[in-house]
Amino acid sequence: VLGVLIQKVLPNWLYLTLAAIILGFTAYKTYNKFKDTNQKETEARLAAEPQENTPLTNSPKPDSTGNLEKEIQLIEDKPDSGLAPAQDHPSLKHRNVSDGVANEEASSEIPTEFSGMSEAEKQERRQFWLARDARQYPTEKFFGLFVLWVGLVFITFLKGGKGVDSIIGITCASPWYGVLIVVQFVWTLGIAAVFGYRLMKQTEDKMMCEYPMHPQDVLWDFQKVRFYSFFTFIAGIVAGLIGIGGGMVLGPLMLVMGIHPRVSSATTATMIVLTSSSVAVLFVTAGLVPWQYAVTFFCVCFAGAYVGKTKIDAYVKKSGRASVLILLLAIIIGLATVGCIVIVLLDLASADWCFDGFHKFCIVSDDDSEGDLCPVDRMLF
Repeated sequence: VLGVLIQKVLPNWLYLTLAAIILGFTAYKTYNKFKDTNQKETEARLAAEPQENTPLTNSPKPDSTGNLEKEIQLIEDKPDSGLAPAQDHPSLKHRNVSDGVANEEASSEIPTEFSGMSEAEKQERRQFWLARDARQYPTEKFFGLFVLWVGLVFITFLKGGKGVDSIIGITCASPWYGVLIVVQFVWTLGIAAVFGYRLMKQTEDKMMCEYPMHPQDVLWDFQKVRFYSFFTFIAGIVAGLIGIGGGMVLGPLMLVMGIHPRVSSATTATMIVLTSSSVAVLFVTAGLVPWQYAVTFFCVCFAGAYVGKTKIDAYVKKSGRASVLILLLAIIIGLATVGCIVIVLLDLASADWCFDGFHKFCIVSDDDSEGDLCPVDRMLF
């Protein structure tokens, strides 16, 4: 929201140039992340291969499909970098996790308030969380996202924008416009606070019952929630400021923070659905959607998403090379960088290389428009 408000006053050439710079840096960091992850995957694969002098009877037996009975655990089952969340958590500073189960030394590091459960109670809680996390359709999370989406759509209809009039007749010059912007901030940040609190309580409960954490799981506490929320907020500002999808900024940021690539891609995809669909409803109800373009690009996008989810995801699961997802993301961001540069040059060439200045934040009527002349020409004439 804040990034979009700032973007309204920036000239096209300026925010497209900013987009090219930010995307270029993001593509560079993402590609470096790919090289690092790919190297670790290769080293893990070589280390997992049986030695030549190992007796054949000690080797894993292949199943009927020709695959090994026990899949090789690659880098996605090991800490991604020095940012491994389990190591940074104050309650698990010296915790060691082996084969997904905390050892006895780890249990001694659990705070006293976590040690009041009997082994039977811990086992029961572990089974509860394992079953809960294994669900494909967590209804309470879907309900929370739906409530967030409904609120965003309702506020968008009240506020208007993007060529659509407000249903209550206000404009950007009205004081109620500012009130609705504040309400939009309070709504989104309030939902984020609720989910953040739930994550912290769930992490505490899982630590209490010695839940088998994945090495790249984030052990949520107040410091982690504040840290991730801050950088996600900055990523949202940058995405709105330069007019790109938030996933292009947030996705690489989550990878650098040590989030698993598949978790990062799923998170950014969900975020894009929420933000884009709320605005899409506004366009559809206002009759501003060019349906031929919309249907065409929807079909192409759907086909691409289906291929990515079924084919590429299946390859990642089979090979264990999550670095493929990072490489694809780096390529997409790199192409977007080139696209921004080309658009800037074409727009400036069509405008006789006129670098226009900042725009007015609020334009209600044609009299408020700045005209078609270049700022230098307006000063001279």
